[in-house]
Amino acid sequence: MDWAGDGILLAARPHGENGAIIEVFTAAQGLHKGVVRGGTGRKLAPILQPGNTLAVNWRARLDDHLGHFTVEPLRARASAIMGDAERLSALNALCALAIFALPERDPHPRLHALTLHLLDRLAEGDPWFGPYLLWERLLLEETGYGLDFSECAVTGQIEGLAYVSPRTGRAVTREGAGEYADRLLPLPRLLLDASAPESRGEMAKGLVTTGHFLREVLAPALGHKPLPEARARLVKRFD
Repeated sequence: MDWAGDGILLAARPHGENGAIIEVFTAAQGLHKGVVRGGTGRKLAPILQPGNTLAVNWRARLDDHLGHFTVEPLRARASAIMGDAERLSALNALCALAIFALPERDPHPRLHALTLHLLDRLAEGDPWFGPYLLWERLLLEETGYGLDFSECAVTGQIEGLAYVSPRTGRAVTREGAGEYADRLLPLPRLLLDASAPESRGEMAKGLVTTGHFLREVLAPALGHKPLPEARARLVKRFD
C-alpha cells in the first residue's frame, strides 16, 4: 500500500499534537487524504498551503486506511496568490469545490491538468476569469453533468448562442429563446471561450450559470449538501 506522485494541496488541518491531515489532488490517484507527521511544525507548515504542488509518497498498512504522507515542495504558489484578495477567493473556491464534488481516490486527469493551469495563472498574475469558468464547467462534466454549448437546442444554429436552458444545460440562441428568454440562464462569451477578453460583468454572468448547475444538479446528487461558502464569497466579489 504505497504510491508516489505529484499532488496539488487542497486542504490541511491539524491532527494530534503536531501532525496534519492533508487532502491532495493527483492525476493518477485523484483526491486523496493522509496524515503528515510534523505537518503543523515550523518546517512543514509553510509548505502545506492550499494551491502548492507537492511531491508526495503515501503509505498505509491496508488500502482503506487513512495512511501517512511524506511531502516535499515542488511548486509554491500560495504566497503569490495570497497577495491578491480576488485571486485568493478563486483559489479557496476551487479547493473547496474539488473537495465537495470529487469522490476520493477517483482519477480525473483532465481536471487535474486544468487545475494546474488555473493555479499557475492565479499565481503569475495572468487573466484567470475564463479559465476559472472553464474549470467549473469541467468539474460538472467530470462528475456527470456536462453542459452542451455546441449548438442551439431549438434551432440547431451554432452562431448567436446567448442563453442556457436551466433544465437541460444546452445552449439557446436569442431567436430560439423567443418569449422564454427571461426563464433562461445567461451564456456570456467568456463561458463559451476561456480565452475571450476578461470582463467582470461576463464573469458574474458565468458564475450565475455554472452556479445554477452546481447548486441545483450536482449538490442534490451528493445528498443535497450546500455549496461551500468559499464559492459564495467568490460570487460576492462580482456582485
